Amino acid sequence: MTVTTKSIVLSAIKYGDTSLIVKAFTASDGVKSYLLRGVLTSRKGKVRAGLFQPLMQLEIVATHKNKGTLERIREAKVVYPYKTLHTEIIKNSIVLFLAEILNNVIQEEEKNISLFNYLEYALHWLDMNDQISNFHLLFLIQLTSYLGFYPDVSDKELPCFDLLEGNFTNRPSLNPVLDGDLLDYFKRFLGINFDAIFSIKMTKPLRRELLKKVLLYFELHLHGFKTPRSLAILNAVFN
Repeated sequence: MTVTTKSIVLSAIKYGDTSLIVKAFTASDGVKSYLLRGVLTSRKGKVRAGLFQPLMQLEIVATHKNKGTLERIREAKVVYPYKTLHTEIIKNSIVLFLAEILNNVIQEEEKNISLFNYLEYALHWLDMNDQISNFHLLFLIQLTSYLGFYPDVSDKELPCFDLLEGNFTNRPSLNPVLDGDLLDYFKRFLGINFDAIFSIKMTKPLRRELLKKVLLYFELHLHGFKTPRSLAILNAVFN
């Protein structure tokens, strides 16, 4: 079946000397993997290797056989040309980090247009704004709502957040928890949009520690989740 759909590139891995295996999140069919034969040496044609950078937003014409095998892309073009994401070092580090996470956590080969729309909006916002030091924290916290484990905020006034149970509690348990300053900042990210992150002022050590806790939250709720290797690069850039 030939499909024309918007897609977001999650990863591109070299296959042999001339080809790529590309994993993309498509608006039409969820996650799909494609074999792009000869794309690394081809100078002509409607599919070029340079299009498949992390989190690039493309429109593709693809053949989907839906048999669990690698699919084929016949044509590809940029839908939204980024102005800054792949040229500014801090934003590029965020993109690499988030691409690695999304490649890990989005696995379903089924349509999820609400998640797709969220990713489109968030990436547009990141591309167009400059004060982005807290972007990845809010992005990850909001992402949990599309993955099924957004924090239960019904008892938000309580002094601890249980990372395993996903709710606020009166006192620490044997489970990992957020409390003190980290909890105060965590609460400020709940229920806000990206335009509000300018108002959250954090020190670098606190931001790094809160990110570590948010990643632990992912690990506790997603089987097989692994801390991204690009985290070290992200921390180094922000330092």
